[in-house]
Amino acid sequence: MSAQHVITTPPLEPTQELPDGSGGAGKSASRPTGGRPRSTKETLRLGNVITTLVLSVGAIVMIAPLAWTFSTSLKTKDGVFALPPQWIPDPFVWENYARIWTAGPLLSGIQNSLIVACSVTIVGSLTSALAAFAFAKMRMPFKNVLFLGLLSGLMIPFPTLMIPQFTIFASIGWVDTLLPLIVPGLFGNIIMIFFLRQFLNSIPDSIVEAARIDGASYLQIFWTLIMPAIRPALAAQFILWFMAMWNDYLAPIIYLNSPGTQTLQLVIANFNAQYAIQTDYPLIMAASFVALLPVLIVFVVFQRQIIESIALSGSKG
Repeated sequence: MSAQHVITTPPLEPTQELPDGSGGAGKSASRPTGGRPRSTKETLRLGNVITTLVLSVGAIVMIAPLAWTFSTSLKTKDGVFALPPQWIPDPFVWENYARIWTAGPLLSGIQNSLIVACSVTIVGSLTSALAAFAFAKMRMPFKNVLFLGLLSGLMIPFPTLMIPQFTIFASIGWVDTLLPLIVPGLFGNIIMIFFLRQFLNSIPDSIVEAARIDGASYLQIFWTLIMPAIRPALAAQFILWFMAMWNDYLAPIIYLNSPGTQTLQLVIANFNAQYAIQTDYPLIMAASFVALLPVLIVFVVFQRQIIESIALSGSKG
């Protein structure tokens, strides 16, 4: 007989049983070899630290121009051009804030800007909210057609309307007055109407219908039910509109000529044209910082409503 060849193989290692007791035929439990695994809490903590660092860097970048404006407003003329740049003035020249009131009609500019911005935003926000309520909850013929026609006005650039508007206001004697800046805004803002209408669409129509059955008028429904619901969104749009009116430069330079009727932005522009030649940048920066204060105050007052508006929009989206 021929010798029988026997092939021997090394014995297989038994598979390690999985923690759940399922045996593990053909499967072996994999365990990390690089140390203790990172827990979910540690991952979240690391993510929070990274997010905080990124937001802190962004905040510093955004606040740096404002800090530099305030720092420059307290310097001497030579201190503006000092190398390396001085973030902390040496010495502090507080007299720059006293000189801005006599260097130009700054006080009248602030008064005119407040008249224009406050009257337009307060009355215009009310009319915009009423229009949004009408488009969202009231039943009227051709409502959607009218709303689309209103939105089409956003597609017309302002330079196209400048000459016709100037001709109309000049024919009725409104040039060099604040009326061309105030009267058109009293009838509302298209962007605000669109935003509030979209916000009101999330409110059930049954609430309005139930109030109508109880005998409430549309104005009563608006003041008691609608206004408390849209207050955060209205506050957010109010701030954006106030900032746009306060910083507006194009419309005032078209209609306003005399120094007594100029808004603050025109006064600041005149400061820049007059005192930049004299390298009196501390005076310009002091006037610019004063011009920033009303917007900062409005933002601080309504910041809670802005956060509520963002939170509500995020939860409903």
